[in-house]
Amino acid sequence: MTWQHSMGRLPNTSRRRVLATALACASSMTLRSTSAAGKEPKISTSLGDKIGFSSVSTNDGVQIFYKDWGPKTAQPIVFHHGWPLSSDDWDNQMLFFLGKGYRVIAHDRRGHGRSSQTSDGHDMDHYAADAAAVVEHLDLRNAIHVGHSTGGGEAARYVARYGKERVAKLILIGAVPPLMLKTEANPNGLPIDVLDGLRKQLAANRSQFYFDFASGPFYGYNRPGAEPSQAVIWNWWRQGMVGSARAHYDGIKAFSETDFTEDLKNITVPTLIQHGGDDQIVPVGDSALLSAKLLRHSTLKIYDLLPHGLCTTHANIINADLLAFISA
Repeated sequence: MTWQHSMGRLPNTSRRRVLATALACASSMTLRSTSAAGKEPKISTSLGDKIGFSSVSTNDGVQIFYKDWGPKTAQPIVFHHGWPLSSDDWDNQMLFFLGKGYRVIAHDRRGHGRSSQTSDGHDMDHYAADAAAVVEHLDLRNAIHVGHSTGGGEAARYVARYGKERVAKLILIGAVPPLMLKTEANPNGLPIDVLDGLRKQLAANRSQFYFDFASGPFYGYNRPGAEPSQAVIWNWWRQGMVGSARAHYDGIKAFSETDFTEDLKNITVPTLIQHGGDDQIVPVGDSALLSAKLLRHSTLKIYDLLPHGLCTTHANIINADLLAFISA
């Protein structure tokens, strides 16, 4: 598999302006926290507290930011975002399902978005436990969990370990399970030197790396005839740059070297698998096709020529199929 990058550039002044705005927003977001164990909320006089940011405290003291929109009595849909983004990547789907009467929830993974930039715990076990802290804090039941890319791995591990009495259905979109890394048992996986190359680019110039990643393979903008959206590219870049370089660096290992085989085997709820046929980030043959065989009750939908970021580029198609599966 080859990771391709567009070498397009925008003026440095534009980049600095966007970064300054992102950092100004990030610096104001001292989150109001409530404990998953039911402790009294901490008092904050920050802007984040005044405008109603919500977070839950995990067992190891990490603050996980979350959004919770819609009627509290409605069936909940929980969204798990991809690397290195935030819950903002689900805004289209959250607004769509909010309009259909559902309760929609999404959190920023630890080290991502508005959650704590902790030094530790950037692995799938912590990711799943953090998701469980949000679910338990909000007491979500009969929930549908939707995970994209890395979030698909997080959602699968959460459902397998914590979701037996709380989950109704699971949806994996462009998801990393069962295993991305090339091993003796997974000969068609991604070689470790490719992943090492990603880490090297991130450490050398994270801003440029993220811009090139969004400009190229993530949305398929490097394909002949593609019409890149600068707004989409910069929104991806914005989400990435607000997060922690440490979390994103360690997250490469988490999404690529975690084996979800046993998780998938232990999932009993109906599961929809959606994957782009032209996914350059998580090739469909090494992921969705294998996951469908491991899951007990799976429905597989492959979308010819669609990219990894299909929830954005083809939201109307994805949302319609999500609704059909969720409401069935």
